[in-house]
Amino acid sequence: MKIGGVVLENPVISAPMAGITDKSFRILAREAGCSLVCTEMVSDQALLYGNPKTCSLLDISGEDGPVSMQVFGSDTGYMAAAAEIVESRGASIIDVNMGCPTPKIVKNGEGAALMKDPEKAAGIIRAIAGRVKVPVTVKMRKGWDDSSVNAAELACLLENAGAAAVTVHGRTRSQFYTGKADWGIIASVKRAVNIPVVGNGDIWTPADALLMLEQTGCDAIMIGRASLGNPWIFKQTVHYLKTRELLPGPAPGERAAMALRHFDLLLANKGENVAVREMRKHAAWYMKSLRGAARLREQVNRAKSEEEIKNVLRQLCESDHAG
Repeated sequence: MKIGGVVLENPVISAPMAGITDKSFRILAREAGCSLVCTEMVSDQALLYGNPKTCSLLDISGEDGPVSMQVFGSDTGYMAAAAEIVESRGASIIDVNMGCPTPKIVKNGEGAALMKDPEKAAGIIRAIAGRVKVPVTVKMRKGWDDSSVNAAELACLLENAGAAAVTVHGRTRSQFYTGKADWGIIASVKRAVNIPVVGNGDIWTPADALLMLEQTGCDAIMIGRASLGNPWIFKQTVHYLKTRELLPGPAPGERAAMALRHFDLLLANKGENVAVREMRKHAAWYMKSLRGAARLREQVNRAKSEEEIKNVLRQLCESDHAG
């Protein structure tokens, strides 16, 4: 599969997720065989003002490409200028967020709110595509709500404006992440455009990925929440799509070892204070469904230092939980 001039080695892509898909997460996803990873979304205005925290989200030093960088905003000029900054930071692809449902984003006309103004959305893509050399893509939803399902029509406008690919999450903004994703809208978008279409929504297993590809005709699939505490989902899915063989899931000890590696990456990239705070949620995901997980989560949540968190994870490696 190609997005503009960027060749992807397989059709398995990691979804951008705020507060999740930082450098540490992306490294693990790429090691697991994911063909394309994406940064957390960054604000166009924060980039233009040189906000240090925002700029740090675009640090991809030491990572294997390709890396997509996602920008959100609603002002055409700001978005085009921000895209130039993103390109200068080494983005292989610039992705424009037209799918985020959170109130603080949509109240400013950003994220999924852009789907309510298709001409403006297309104008933003046209402006960005005219200013950068890397491919420009869009991540969007089915529509704003069930009375305004317009993903296929919007995708056509975006293609004409210069978008190199579109990702479609099969839920409306009104649904947020509830209910069932409508894969039919992904198929509709695929029929409407000539650029690659990536399907997103309710891919929890490798079999789901194959089913989406078969049912929608989409060119690639994007995995989001199923990868939380579970980077193995990428390797399993790539392997399953090639061979129809399902690799076994990780043993508890493997999960603990991966959690330790994730924590080490966080420590190296963000320092102890931030890493300890952020590892609490990741550790909970890695431990999910393990025997004694509630007690271990409680210990992690009380931990205030690198050593305290590592002690809990080492317990998991060395105890009978790890077999």
